[in-house]
Amino acid sequence: MKHIEEIASKIKIDKDDLELYGKYKAKLPLQLIDENKIKQHHLILVTAMTPTPAGEGKTTTSIGLTEGLNKIGKQTTVVLREPSLGPVFGIKGGAAGGGYSQVVPMEDINLHFTGDFSAIEKANNLLSALIDNNIQSKTNNLGIDPRTIAWKRVMDMNDRSLRDIVIGLGGTGNGIPREDGFNITPASEVMAILCMATNFEDLKKRLGNIYVGQTFDKKPIYAKDLKAENAMAILLKDAIKPNLVQTMEGNPAIIHGGPFANIAQGTNTILATKMGLSLSDYVVTEAGFGADLGAEKFLDIKCVSAGLKPEAVVVVATIRALRHHGGSPAAEYNTPSIERVSAGFSNLEKHIENVKKFGLNPVVAINAFPSDTPEEVQLIQEKCASMGVQAIVAHGWAKGGEGMTDLAEAVVKEIESGKNNFVQLYDWKISIREKIEKIAKEIYGADGVDYSKEALSGLQRIDALGLNELPVCMAKTQKSFSDNDNLLGRPSNFRITVREFEFAAGAGFVIPILGKMMRMPGLPAVPASEGMFIDNDGKISGLS
Repeated sequence: MKHIEEIASKIKIDKDDLELYGKYKAKLPLQLIDENKIKQHHLILVTAMTPTPAGEGKTTTSIGLTEGLNKIGKQTTVVLREPSLGPVFGIKGGAAGGGYSQVVPMEDINLHFTGDFSAIEKANNLLSALIDNNIQSKTNNLGIDPRTIAWKRVMDMNDRSLRDIVIGLGGTGNGIPREDGFNITPASEVMAILCMATNFEDLKKRLGNIYVGQTFDKKPIYAKDLKAENAMAILLKDAIKPNLVQTMEGNPAIIHGGPFANIAQGTNTILATKMGLSLSDYVVTEAGFGADLGAEKFLDIKCVSAGLKPEAVVVVATIRALRHHGGSPAAEYNTPSIERVSAGFSNLEKHIENVKKFGLNPVVAINAFPSDTPEEVQLIQEKCASMGVQAIVAHGWAKGGEGMTDLAEAVVKEIESGKNNFVQLYDWKISIREKIEKIAKEIYGADGVDYSKEALSGLQRIDALGLNELPVCMAKTQKSFSDNDNLLGRPSNFRITVREFEFAAGAGFVIPILGKMMRMPGLPAVPASEGMFIDNDGKISGLS
């Protein structure tokens, strides 16, 4: 690795502007963001088809594409999310790329990094403590009805036992007993707020607008009513600054924020994206899971809110995932099958169609695996070509930038064609119901939307709180276009069900929760942690 000062010099950052976290990590001050330069530079989104449980390599492709673009002379920075410790020790593993397309120091990035997640956790749980303290206290008591509290505590670990708990037991000195629960840190509204904030004042305002619950006489209570926003912002004073690291080929990488795409907006911070666009001619960023989740939210929420205009989209596909959606059991993901790939293409086809609805013609990156066959690759390329889309084999994992120059050339060609013109899917001013229906029908391919009794009450609450003109951030399984994990490929003749709503008034969106989605994951039967090892010299293996 090169000293982070050397990496910073590549994007003309003076070393005195860096806040160093050792030799290889640094925080970047917000004054480096330049709105005028942002408009002159090019934003590229990397998304994917509906993934298999292991993921399809969006981060690896994003990093590899950045290396490839730099190889062909396009000064490029990759801007990514920070990994969550829950998946790192659970089923998914780390999120720093793989093979020769990684960001480094990989172990630090996958672990505590610069402490951003910890700060978000503390700010979230400070508000929880203030809520319970107000209920207990006779001074300045707001009359909060404990049964209505919508705010949960968080921790950055997959711990299903904490989803629903009872607190305040053990006597009057321990508070008022009530039901509570934990979300995972990336699902915290504080994380969403950090990712949506445009400056420190905006951060404080959004924190103050967090909806807590209501009083016994039905009055809404917000974090600002508890005078919480300044104390919470103090805990986030460093976390708001984007983090600079490097790729394995010594190119700049900015990593900041880490919301999940199935239960939150699934993209890095607005500030990090704007920082990258202020400092580089090209920026490659990613949005979590399939294009029906992260990309839809990136385009309809983040880009509209921040005034960003992506000029190219890369949809990552793997032949393994196409076999999966074509009916292959997990044990046969690596078994070649033209029939299964052909059947599974319907899933990729729908994602391509969806990206085009935003005025963007995607490029498909076939993230290469050793089990791929030339016949399967050719089939995908021919099917994509019939849709007016190029499909390029991406060898970033095995070859780094050298294996990604073809993809880089295709992406630049798409940008320079001038044909892409981003448009949002829906107008924020239409009703919440109309927005949900638009996404369900246009993006998922559903026939319609059903609402539980609790969700119908939530719609009334949204109206009463004046949140109708906010965008919607759908919480849905990442395994299917539908809200049913088992409906693979391109399902049809289905409806989705909104179970309940959460109100992220501070972040600036409403969250419809579909089907059985949970905001605190559990660990798998054999967690990734079992395969990790650290020796006497502190060298870590099995963390990737």
